[in-house]
Amino acid sequence: MNTVKHCFKGERVVGMELLGILHREWVYVWYYFTLQLQQIASYYVFGIILGSIISVFVKDRIHGLFRALGNKKMGVLGVIPASILGIASPLCMYGTIPLAASFSRSGIRDDWLAAFMMSSILLNPQLIIYSTALGSAALAVRIVSCFACGIAAGLLIRFFYKDRDFFNFAGFDEPHNHDTDPNLFRRLIKNIGRNVRATGLWFLVGILLSALFQRYIPADSFAALFGEANEGFGVLMAATVGVPLYACGGGTIPLLREWLYSGMSMGSASAFMLTGPSTKLTNLGALKIVLGVRRFLLYLAFIMLFSFATGLLVNMFMAWGRW
Repeated sequence: MNTVKHCFKGERVVGMELLGILHREWVYVWYYFTLQLQQIASYYVFGIILGSIISVFVKDRIHGLFRALGNKKMGVLGVIPASILGIASPLCMYGTIPLAASFSRSGIRDDWLAAFMMSSILLNPQLIIYSTALGSAALAVRIVSCFACGIAAGLLIRFFYKDRDFFNFAGFDEPHNHDTDPNLFRRLIKNIGRNVRATGLWFLVGILLSALFQRYIPADSFAALFGEANEGFGVLMAATVGVPLYACGGGTIPLLREWLYSGMSMGSASAFMLTGPSTKLTNLGALKIVLGVRRFLLYLAFIMLFSFATGLLVNMFMAWGRW
């Protein structure tokens, strides 16, 4: 009988210790979560508002400018404004593809479409605002690399598919416009609501993952893997990690912020910022429809090679800047 009581008492002590450990870890994770939420929430809110303002009041103007390129004889230089306007477009990929189909029917060349779509996949005004939370260097790297990726995609299509169609937009109708409320204020509020529903949960998940990372992943170990001391392999690993981890642009900002603070090289971060949105599952599903299997595989190879090369160049440039 005494043995049974002793065992029961021992199990209760172990249970209390386990509860104490769980409570302590919860306090730590909650602290990191609320701290990062306070630090980054303003960027998210401002990005949502600005993105909705552009979507409601400026989107048609941006797309009209791109459509007007079809009447200009810019040749190879057309990929430059196409890439810029792709970044300025607030649409997601499932909105961009029907729009690109409309552009194609109106006479826009495939190389210009490739530049527009590539840069639009990678970046938009809302994500630019989010990325200011990463610091000016990371923001500049993101904008320049996404712009360059759009240009590179356009140039490759121009020179290797000069006399052939690269995209197949058969079956795609004009994009559906959700911003139709006659009252401009209500139209803006509805757009903000759609933005929050689409990104809010992923934003919170990103902060939670960042808090868990901050608590349980030693910064030294992370820096050894993704830092400048492990330059080539770190960039390659970051490019690869971007494929499964990237679900929402806003959701990855807290993670990237913590990774950079923990020693991730800027080149590795740039590789992640390129492969993440360009290989997001929803984007890949949409692209597979318009590219077909062979050109879809070429797209994946281009993204991985461009991301890896960009990461190495960024690290090289950052090293030169410190000399």
